[in-house]
Amino acid sequence: MAEFSQKRGKRRDDEVLGSAVDFLLANARLVLGVGGAAVLGIATLAVKRLIDRATSPRGEDEAKGDTTCLEDSWKELSLLKATPCLQPRPPPAALSQPLSPLPPSPSAPEGPADDHPQMSPPCSSPAPLCLTFQEKLLAFERDHVTIPVAHVALAKQLAGDIALELQAYLRNKFPELPFGALVPSGPLYDGLQAGLADHVRLLVPLVLEPGLWSLVPGVDTVARDPRCWAVHRTQLEFRSRGSSPWDRFLVGGYLSSRALLELLRKALATSVNWPAIGSLLGCLIRPSVASEELLLEVQHEHLELNVAVLLAVTGTNAEDRLLLAWPLEGLAGNLWLQDLYPAEAARLRALDDHDTGTRRRLLLLLCGVCHSHPALSRLGRRHLTQVVLRLGEEEVDWAEAALGERFLQALELLISGLERASLPCHFNPGVNLFSSLREEEIDDIGYALYSGLQAPEWLL
Repeated sequence: MAEFSQKRGKRRDDEVLGSAVDFLLANARLVLGVGGAAVLGIATLAVKRLIDRATSPRGEDEAKGDTTCLEDSWKELSLLKATPCLQPRPPPAALSQPLSPLPPSPSAPEGPADDHPQMSPPCSSPAPLCLTFQEKLLAFERDHVTIPVAHVALAKQLAGDIALELQAYLRNKFPELPFGALVPSGPLYDGLQAGLADHVRLLVPLVLEPGLWSLVPGVDTVARDPRCWAVHRTQLEFRSRGSSPWDRFLVGGYLSSRALLELLRKALATSVNWPAIGSLLGCLIRPSVASEELLLEVQHEHLELNVAVLLAVTGTNAEDRLLLAWPLEGLAGNLWLQDLYPAEAARLRALDDHDTGTRRRLLLLLCGVCHSHPALSRLGRRHLTQVVLRLGEEEVDWAEAALGERFLQALELLISGLERASLPCHFNPGVNLFSSLREEEIDDIGYALYSGLQAPEWLL
């Protein structure tokens, strides 16, 4: 009996609440319109279900009721999203003003006025501008890859002035060591720098005596490193040790890159009057202490520039290899790292000149995208250059209209290489450029590239 009374009382409450809801919705439709009444009805229904849930006892269908409630909530959310947008209501001061009649539609026939209230058309917003991936890629190139001409010119001017000052210092400090003319170079000078004019290479060539030095491949040394070469001192039986000014840097009969690096590092950090040079050039120059390579940090009013000072051995044989003194670890510490950048840049230029292609633009786009991405930033210019060179040798369309398609192909090549953890160097296939990446880094890069391949706009 008590249960019957409870159910009867609950039914009566529901009838009272339902009548109130119906009355509220009927009046809301007159005041707010169809859209406003729909929103108010959904909110009222949600409040009613909260009251029912709080007053009704939890029974054996509790789990089923919760699931149904979630489904209803999703449906209500979809209804709310589908509700047409409302026209803004006029301010209270304008309610007393007479409404201006709407002009008759030219296509509608003239006739007696309709007594029923005219439905206001749903508000319309301008259609969004839908761009293709190709168009978005070109917009990204324009906004984030192309460097202002003034910045490029300023960076080159600063690098050239620093080269002249450093060359004068080296000749005064080490007159016995025959250094060649310091040459600024790098991607900025080849049109392969993306985004910012923030990096320049400054080559400091060593002038070695002809016939006294020979190059030995790194794989033939105890280091077994295909990236490097050893500079061997020869003709010791005819020209004894000490007859060459570079003999003071010999270690085991080989010219030590590590010894020369330490000499120049100490000179740049302690002997060069950088404040005076910076004041003369209108900038602030200081050697980087944290970097293992010889790096000068230049701060100008309009840009920040890093100048990498690279000791180099050039022109020692017919192939004219470029060897750099680089801070290498282990047994390769005294060897010289072969720099293939000049050959790679020349090859890309030759391929583009042959068919008026966009290989270098593709490389710039890849560098710009990877540099701004937290996971893809581990992919450096050397990695991306190999991909573009491999793709660039293929006889495919390299016109600007196909740039988006080539971009996606480059992503596929990178993913394929990450799956094998292998990216051979284009001019030295024995060197795997992915060998320095950890397994976790490969997973992060692979996931980011795969996601970008599914939705490439996310990378821009």
